[in-house]
Amino acid sequence: MTGTDRATVFDLDDTLVDTAEMWPRVCAAFTARHGHRWRDDDSAALHGNGDWAQYVAALCGAAAGKDEVVEVCTAAMVDACAAGLVRALPGASRLVDEARRHGPVAVATASPRLFTAAVLEHLGLRGRVNAVVCGEDVRRAKPAPDAYLHAAAALGVPPWRCVAVEDSPNGIRSAAAAGLRVLAVPRGGAPLPADAAALSTAQAPSAVAALPLLTRLHDDLASGVGAPAETTGRR
Repeated sequence: MTGTDRATVFDLDDTLVDTAEMWPRVCAAFTARHGHRWRDDDSAALHGNGDWAQYVAALCGAAAGKDEVVEVCTAAMVDACAAGLVRALPGASRLVDEARRHGPVAVATASPRLFTAAVLEHLGLRGRVNAVVCGEDVRRAKPAPDAYLHAAAALGVPPWRCVAVEDSPNGIRSAAAAGLRVLAVPRGGAPLPADAAALSTAQAPSAVAALPLLTRLHDDLASGVGAPAETTGRR
């Protein structure tokens, strides 16, 4: 098979870009205007939460709806990006370049399209990504497999020929459910829940450390290691 018969699908937040503090800060400012005092538990609940806007809206009671949360918080994140407050994680750019050596690249994220486009453009990643699947593009958020299935389809590559790079347990569950091999890069090298760890094909503490693992996973795909039984021998 040629390199275009393989692909890589990246999560965005806390996989390629550092938004671990900015998303909670923006959402906390929104809820404060509606009488909610943000807690550490709220920040934790946002991590890998495909229904993040519904969660934030619920904190505001009847004072705000999901659509307003998305509109206001997305605008604030775009402004933060323009102000240079959202940065690529160390090693992320090299990881994308390595992925491109093996085939096309997609991003599958729960973040809104407006922010996703802004941050990819700001960090110089947009021209290196072949497809983008955002929260608006799928009916079911992660951990459902929809985002990764859509991304693989957009690239024209079967899911089992794709490597997902993910930081969150829900993202790992989503990619695995879609049939991708999963390179887990948990935020800050934090331990993963047992089920998410078991679903990961490989795990690294950072994007820098993930580089040789991504190469190895693609080499395995190229040689047919771990291919589904019904595809073994078909080249």
